[in-house]
Amino acid sequence: MMDNDTPEECNVCYSNYDEELRRPRTLPCGHTFCTQCIEDTIKNVRLTCPSCRAEHSATAATQFPINYGMEAFIKKFISMQVTSVETMSAKPGEDHTRGISKKLRSMVEEHKSNINNLISECEEVLSQLGMYQGQVRDWKTQHHQLQDRLYDLVEQNKTAIKFLEQENTSVVNMTTEGEAGKKQLQTMLECLDTVNTAQEVDTAFDEADQCNLEVEDWIQKCQELFPDVNTVCTSVKVQETIKKALNMTTETGATAVPVLEDSGSTIMEKVELITGEISPKKLTVDDLGGMSESIKRLLEAGLVLGVLQDQDDLRYSRITLQDDQLYLHTLQHQPPPTHTHTIQVTEVMEALETSSTLVFLDLAWPGSPRRRLHIQLDTDTMMARQFVLLCTGQHQPASYLNTKLLCTGQQKQSGSSYLNTKLLWVWNKGQPGEFVGGGDYQYNNGEGGAPLLPHQLDHRYQKSGSAGAVWSRYDPCSNKSSQFCIITRDHTSGLKWSGVFGKVVSGLDVVRAAVNHSDITEVTVVDCGVVLTL
Repeated sequence: MMDNDTPEECNVCYSNYDEELRRPRTLPCGHTFCTQCIEDTIKNVRLTCPSCRAEHSATAATQFPINYGMEAFIKKFISMQVTSVETMSAKPGEDHTRGISKKLRSMVEEHKSNINNLISECEEVLSQLGMYQGQVRDWKTQHHQLQDRLYDLVEQNKTAIKFLEQENTSVVNMTTEGEAGKKQLQTMLECLDTVNTAQEVDTAFDEADQCNLEVEDWIQKCQELFPDVNTVCTSVKVQETIKKALNMTTETGATAVPVLEDSGSTIMEKVELITGEISPKKLTVDDLGGMSESIKRLLEAGLVLGVLQDQDDLRYSRITLQDDQLYLHTLQHQPPPTHTHTIQVTEVMEALETSSTLVFLDLAWPGSPRRRLHIQLDTDTMMARQFVLLCTGQHQPASYLNTKLLCTGQQKQSGSSYLNTKLLWVWNKGQPGEFVGGGDYQYNNGEGGAPLLPHQLDHRYQKSGSAGAVWSRYDPCSNKSSQFCIITRDHTSGLKWSGVFGKVVSGLDVVRAAVNHSDITEVTVVDCGVVLTL
């Protein structure tokens, strides 16, 4: 985890970021490290984040975008330090701009701005070149692999030809032997036609019997030797494989070469146009559910976003692939990265199985990296559906947008989310029945957490005193009912809390570790969302 006192340092090598070998770059998981450390960490086209251990597909550090915000912050940070030193060392009344008029100073600043913009454009192109270089390397590797496979086909073909030549030699030899036997039989027929004495008949019979045995042996041998199964199978298999490969080559060669007319496209956009890969577009639920290799690469590269448009409000949600599971992260007001593919959040949520939804919370606190817990919710209850809305940051469903909440009379706040909320308190710490509370999305101090949905009177809530149970200590009509509690230790006395609407299915150890932190209010929900089952 980055030390807040030294933001100018890489968290791996502890060297200051610079504008050459150690430029700060951001991984799809959100963590930032220097270019050199990322390059050193890449092994076998995989990169494991040093902070959260998330795995990413990468062949070069240049595939990850430069964290311009971090660079700007460091420059400003260093500038403030330099300014502070100069201010302390400057003589009273000394004018550092003496000799330059305001007009010239303005022109200087304008030129500096133009140069900085050009530097940014140059860096963007360099980043594109880095990505393209990685793609070129991948293609080169694929061509070598294809070449090896072609060599293998050639060797297989040579082996098949060798077997066929041996088989042909055997057939020729046996044919010669058979022709000789046939000739002997024909001679014996002629001999039998010319016999005149009993002695000649006996002699002819003996020779005929011997000839018959030899020919019968030859016929038996032919039946046993031909065809050679290995030779025939090898020949047929190799022929089919090579014909299939040649047909594919013919079909591929017929593809027309696209014309690149848009000079405003980036290098990688042009590459995708040429290769026919998926270009930036609106995806569908079927695209995500099908999980083709191209979609998988987009997810691993962090180039798939969920979009939600509420009147004039446009927000984006990251969709990531981790451990073969799709995650929809909470919606935020953030500009989408270039080259991004989008899908409507409403479409994703409509396709999601709603009777039992799996959500996640990522917790972090000083001295500990972010760690994830998964909660299974019973969405037949209002509290669980409300929990989903606060994990995803969605707007109120259309049927509720203009409806006042029955209990509080308040309107649902746009974009309310558990993101950046803190855990607030621990009850009975270290004792049986211990539980922790949080989820005040309004004030983050325990005084807020108004409901987002109208309360429905039902009896579907469970009771539990077991570790992992998720519930609310407040009545559904309370202006704090969005706050939640998680039991971290079984209640040995048999006491059970009512209003249970979910259960922690993984990561209970994360919550227990958070409880043991010296200050529970330093534990923050740094990310949240739902696990997609499409």
